Amino acid sequence: MSQVAEAVRAEWIKLRTVPGPGWLLLAFAVVTITVSSAVVAVERCSSASCTVDTVKISLTGVQVGQAAVAVLAVLVIGGEYATGMIRVTLAAVPRRHVMLFAKATTVTIVTAAAGIIAVLGSLLAGRIFLPGNGFTVAHGFAPLTVTHGPALRAAAGSVLYLVLVALFSLGVAAAVRDTATAIAIVLTPMYVLPAVSRIVLDPAWQHRVQRAAPMNAGLAIQSTTNVSKLPIGPWAGLGVLAAWTAAALLAAWLLLQARDA
Repeated sequence: MSQVAEAVRAEWIKLRTVPGPGWLLLAFAVVTITVSSAVVAVERCSSASCTVDTVKISLTGVQVGQAAVAVLAVLVIGGEYATGMIRVTLAAVPRRHVMLFAKATTVTIVTAAAGIIAVLGSLLAGRIFLPGNGFTVAHGFAPLTVTHGPALRAAAGSVLYLVLVALFSLGVAAAVRDTATAIAIVLTPMYVLPAVSRIVLDPAWQHRVQRAAPMNAGLAIQSTTNVSKLPIGPWAGLGVLAAWTAAALLAAWLLLQARDA
């Protein structure tokens, strides 16, 4: 077995034998589906003039549940720095880029698996609740299905969005080596920058913030209607988040090479 495969296997064993990650993944799926269900349960449409993006509102829970994914990814490496376990990890896997790759691979797999469950559960909630709230064929709304092109893009893109959030969080945690600091840095673009973009009075600056902020831009992937009016297109927005993620992982790799454990 190659060193990379052995490192991935070791990270998988660590992840599944420690209780915290499992509970965080469960919390992520439950919170995401619950929030999405609550939103679609109260959304109403009384006429054919409704302009609600039913796919996007069905995926609202992703914006809340993503925090659990971020915390999980931070703890994967931040927890080892906090306990000193990172020295044992680096003794077993002295090639630091291999260690980082193994952690990123493990985080990607578990996040994608939990993300698929959470996203499909959220869309199922929309399919169940929305027709009873007036989102019917008569009002111009077809039943939600992932076989529909834009819905499939939004669903698959949401899972990819969550994976990028997790990898971004992992990169930040590896770079700063402190769990609390890493969580604060990661949660800022998730929840602070979107709030800032809504209170900025200058439309030009508001537009710039919405295009450059990683989470604002990344969540454009969930939009299926009026896409041309978005500050940034769905795939371009996900590309912005991917660029932030790549930068975080690159910084993590460079700092891991330059510093002692």
